Amino acid sequence: MTGGLAIEAKGLFKAFDGKPAVQGIDLAVPEGTIYGILGPNGAGKTTTLRMLLGIIDPDEGRRTLLGHDQPLQAAALVGYLPEERGLYQSMKTKEVIAFMGALRGLPLAVGRQRAEGMLRDNGLGDYVDKPIKSLSKGMAQTVQLFGTIVHRPKLIVLDEPFSGLDAINQGRLETMIREEAAGGATIIFSTHVIAHAERLCERIAIIADGRIRFEGKVSEARDRLRPQVRLRTRNSDGPWRSALPALARADEERLWQFELPAAGIEPLLKALIDGGAGIEELSIERPGLHDAFVAIAGEAAAREMGQPASTESAI
Repeated sequence: MTGGLAIEAKGLFKAFDGKPAVQGIDLAVPEGTIYGILGPNGAGKTTTLRMLLGIIDPDEGRRTLLGHDQPLQAAALVGYLPEERGLYQSMKTKEVIAFMGALRGLPLAVGRQRAEGMLRDNGLGDYVDKPIKSLSKGMAQTVQLFGTIVHRPKLIVLDEPFSGLDAINQGRLETMIREEAAGGATIIFSTHVIAHAERLCERIAIIADGRIRFEGKVSEARDRLRPQVRLRTRNSDGPWRSALPALARADEERLWQFELPAAGIEPLLKALIDGGAGIEELSIERPGLHDAFVAIAGEAAAREMGQPASTESAI
């Protein structure tokens, strides 16, 4: 990470047929980071990415891409994987990758050489000269990703890249994203799956109903919620009860769950011991990105993303 911004956007607004799609989008994507745009389908993620890339122009606002006020001027430095996938089914696999690189200015001969290496290095060596139609869906999506990065772009933009992939291919894609970032590329991707953003991203933007609800580090989003205490006691009552928050309630197994008091765990722990609570289990659980998303964007947005109402992430 060099300290500059790969992408900056201020006040982006876009409407279609008079209906706002995005409203006042502000983004700052540092160079060399993995950056996620997180939100439900229809929230405005794709429209935002297309404006950032210069595929469509905003009705209001401005954006810079790799230092260019006109994003298309930096097109040769960008790799873009759109949400809508499509490959020429009869073309040979390495030719498809080389062709996609050529669209960004890479000589075909260089593209073919790189394509063959990428395929062999990723277990697809048997498919170098086979047509796309012979590949599985996961393989074809991997090939399209290779075509997106074969010209070694400085900025890689992926729109819902995990959509339709099984767990194995999702894992491979996560590995590729990390490898490209380790090589110095900036990665920005949209997703409606919170787990991918939590595992991969350094910074995120949470978008709902066309508006940015949060922009910053993943840790900053999680820190909006206090850690949760999970406590199981041998006894159900005693002088130690006064140390627990007023709203704390135990289930039938004497399991208590409540926010960590502002004073920290030490005074609570002393009160439990001195009061004879009989501690059988005590843990502090930091809220995960899902919990932060619900707090920031609301439960309705989480439901639209197909996510459960709440989850917990242990420190």
